[in-house]
Formats: sequence, C-alpha cells, structure tokens
Amino acid sequence: MRSTSYTIAMVLLLILLSNILAQPSQEQQGDASHYVVDTTWPRKPDRFKWGQMPGITVDKQDQIYIFTRSQPTVQVYKTDGTLLRAWYMEDSSGSHFIRIGPDGNIWTANITEQVVRKYSPKGKLLLTLGETGIAGTDKEHFDRPTDMAILPSGDIFVSDGYGNRRVIHFDAKGKYVNQWGQAGSEPGRFALPHSIVADSRKRLYVADRDNARIQVFDTRGKLLAVWADLITPWGLCMTKKDEIWVCGSSPVRDTTGKWLVNPPPDQIIMKLNLDGKVLLRVPLNQITVPPGKLGEVNLVHSIGVDSQGNVYLGDIQGGRAQKFSRKP
Repeated sequence: MRSTSYTIAMVLLLILLSNILAQPSQEQQGDASHYVVDTTWPRKPDRFKWGQMPGITVDKQDQIYIFTRSQPTVQVYKTDGTLLRAWYMEDSSGSHFIRIGPDGNIWTANITEQVVRKYSPKGKLLLTLGETGIAGTDKEHFDRPTDMAILPSGDIFVSDGYGNRRVIHFDAKGKYVNQWGQAGSEPGRFALPHSIVADSRKRLYVADRDNARIQVFDTRGKLLAVWADLITPWGLCMTKKDEIWVCGSSPVRDTTGKWLVNPPPDQIIMKLNLDGKVLLRVPLNQITVPPGKLGEVNLVHSIGVDSQGNVYLGDIQGGRAQKFSRKP
C-alpha cells in the first residue's frame, strides 16, 4: 500500500512539474510595459497626410519604409524619426504590404490595382507583376494580392490573396514558375494568405489569417508545418537572426465556431523561433476613444523590427505608424 501511495504521489508531482514548465515564462509572456512608445517618431512633415497604414518594413541600414493609403504613399525614415525621402503613387487606396528585397529594391502589393511592383530605393519603377486593374485566376493575373517574399536568388513568392487563396512563384525576371493552394481549412489550403516571409533556409511562412494559423512550406509548395492556436496572424516579419515577428490577435472563436478576425478580440505581437516556439508575447493597448493616444493601436496590420530590437507597427484604423522601444 505504501509503495502504491508513493507511486501515485510521484506521478502527481511529475504532472505538477510538467504543468509548471509548460507555462510561458515572464519573458515569453511579455507585458505591454516592456515596450514604450517613442513619441518623437517619426518626424512627419505637416504637409504629409497619413491614411490607413497597412505596410511597414525595415531595410539593412535600419531605414524604415511605411506604405500608406494616402500621399506620399511611400515614406522612408531613420530610426531617430528623420525623413529621408518619399514618393507618390497614382492610386494608393489599395496599398497593402511593402518589402525590401535582398538587393535593396522595394516591393509593394496593391489589392485594388491587382499588381505587385518592384521599385528602386529612390522610387523608380523596375517591374510589374500582374495587369493593372484586372483581376484573374491564371498565371498572369492576381486577385487582390497581399504580400511577397523575395529570396536571395531573386525568386518571388506572392501571397494571392483575398480572391485566389494561393501562393505563386516567379523567377527573378518575373516569369511564372509554380503555384499552390486553394480555399479551405485543411492543411495546405488557405482561408486568406495575408502575409508571407522567408527564412535563411528558403522556407516560406504564410499567415493564413482567417484560419488563425501560420503554415510553413518549402519553395516547391510542400507543406512542412502548421502552427495553429498561437495567434490570428495579420502581418509577419523575419529578422536576420531568423526570428519571426507576428502582429495580430489572440485566436478566439465566436459562437458559431468561426475565428474572430475583424474586429479582433485584442491586439498582440509575438516573436517565434523557426520551430514555432513562442519566445515573446506582448499585449498591446487598444484605442478606446478615437483617434487614441500615442502607444494605443486599432487593427495593427504590419510589423517591422530594426537591428536594435525596436518594433515598428503599421495601423489600419489607427491610421499611423508607431515605434516601440524595448526597455533595458
């Protein structure tokens, strides 16, 4: 009897210890107070009028590119908030994500013009994928493309998007190579491929937003992993250290079983490693009374991180870009 009681006690102790170890640490769980908003960033000229802010990214020189549904559509700032340059686009209403290619060129996705464009760092148009204003399901057209990942080889992977629920692969010259995905909730399918990034091993991470998961693929479209129940992902960012930053909301279902996407139940940012382990989770303060205070957000859409670990967020309903610095 004593031996049996001892065994039961040891089993209960092991269960208790495993539950404790499974809990996220304070570093993993994070807290909004770990980050403080930089109220001086950016030093935007008064003549610049911001609209919805769907895109934000950081280049190798820690220059921050913002992509707004206003004019000038692309604005580039230093980490101290100094404006470096800006350029205008004819139609900014469909601005979505903006990325920096390995060669330093700028890529944008436009969901109303149905195109993905490549620019020089000074704003010269170099390449257009898709046909402006024409949606389609074939190899030459998109249906509201959302984002793009550019490999060191120059290969382009477009998440396409609101209409087609697929990923399309082009070579460095813009020639069609391959595609995969269709609408659905099964592994490998998409409810909405909303954002896409690549790591140093050429693996692709797709924010399947409306399925509240991140799916991992190789460059041929083979499914490698599905990360579910972590976050409802809106925007992704990959750092030089192969850390994945995600902005979005907690994965919560409504009474019908559908994921709560818009409006979201909350606002969070998260840092993951390449195995999908949560390294940091930080809740954000939401705007309660528009236009909100500095540091508050409302429908965060994109995220960028500089070499010092400062986080930059692009906000749709908040209509602004903000910098958050990590406290020492």
